[in-house]
Amino acid sequence: MDESFITLEYRDDSLFLIDQRVLPTTFTLFECKNYEDVEFAIRDMVVRGAPAIGACAAYGVYMAAKQFAGLQDFEQKFKAACDFLALARPTAVNLEWAIVRMWNTYEEAKQKPSDHLLPRLKSEADAIRSEDIQTNKTIGEIGNAVVPPNATILTHCNTGALATAGWGTALGVIKTAFYDAKNIFVYADETRPRFQGARLTAWELMEAKIPSKLIPDSAAATLIRDGKIDLIILGGDRVAANGDVANKLGTFALSVIAKAYGVPFYSVVPVSTIDFTIPDGSYIPIEERDSKEVTHPGGTQVAPDGMDVYNPSFDVTPHQNITGIITEKGIIRPPFKQNIERLKNGQPLLG
Repeated sequence: MDESFITLEYRDDSLFLIDQRVLPTTFTLFECKNYEDVEFAIRDMVVRGAPAIGACAAYGVYMAAKQFAGLQDFEQKFKAACDFLALARPTAVNLEWAIVRMWNTYEEAKQKPSDHLLPRLKSEADAIRSEDIQTNKTIGEIGNAVVPPNATILTHCNTGALATAGWGTALGVIKTAFYDAKNIFVYADETRPRFQGARLTAWELMEAKIPSKLIPDSAAATLIRDGKIDLIILGGDRVAANGDVANKLGTFALSVIAKAYGVPFYSVVPVSTIDFTIPDGSYIPIEERDSKEVTHPGGTQVAPDGMDVYNPSFDVTPHQNITGIITEKGIIRPPFKQNIERLKNGQPLLG
């Protein structure tokens, strides 16, 4: 059950990332030598997926501290670097979560001798990475309980090892069920316009030798209507306090169809993806990306010059459409608002 690849690794004073822009045809590493490179890697989707973005940002914060160490205006430059990293992508809450955690570590470490600061920040970034891997393994075991034997599963976008520090969230649940000999089959949406399902999820499924098929996004509704999908398992980039989930564009539409045909619909996230500060999904900022992702997918023009484009990267699925939210602390079920509040307070979940 070990991964055959490492999504991100800090070594030799650089952060090395699998360049997800060129998969599946090319496997190459992208080297981040400074925090500006980390910001670019997040913004340009060299790395993507909320947990992976958070782990990368943590190393970016450490690299900024290392770059400015010893300067008289260190804290001013360091804070500006943290703010710069935080703006790379607005929707995934793990980005902000990791940066805040690193900043809090800095606040604690600066009270001690100066030679303590950089090792402490590096240790915290390493902890964020290693904790994410273990969290995902735990999520996989918890989520496996909702997967019946011989299930046919639909998933959307990429939620595997590539989207995390390792193993994966929703795809981690799927892999756990597969290794548990449940004889599952997976349909993977292509996930336009950047084709994360076709380029990344299909690649991970084949690497794991999980029986699967790639489908056009628009084929999912027919499969659901015809009773060929037993459950839908996908990820999330930010969860509001009432259980609304922001995830890759197309998730909301799948939830509506799933609800209409009685298909269980699960979002899989670490607790760090829950934004306890916002009451509902209307407060989640939705990133809009370059129009060329739609008009020139893969660099090939498919639309006329001058055509206006609306290209949101995410949409928000209301909690009413969600069967459960699978986390490392358990499965959050309705009533979502009460259960998320209980989770925040360390209380047992209801339902």
